[in-house]
Amino acid sequence: MIIEFLKMGGYGFYVWSSFLIVFTFCSLLFYKTRKTLKKYEKEFAMELEKLPAKQKKRITKSSKVVSNILASQNKLS
Repeated sequence: MIIEFLKMGGYGFYVWSSFLIVFTFCSLLFYKTRKTLKKYEKEFAMELEKLPAKQKKRITKSSKVVSNILASQNKLS
């Protein structure tokens, strides 16, 4: 019964290879995007560190995204 399902009426090879190809490319896209995001977060945190303390504090209080980026950068350091 399971072998019948895997064969899918003779089209199993095409179906399963298609799933494998799509999964592979989606994984590659995910990891490439994640790597790029981490790079931009690091650059943003470095630029934010250059700001005066008063301005930096105001920005971090007004934006949850900035707070999350700084928190993630502090974990990495």
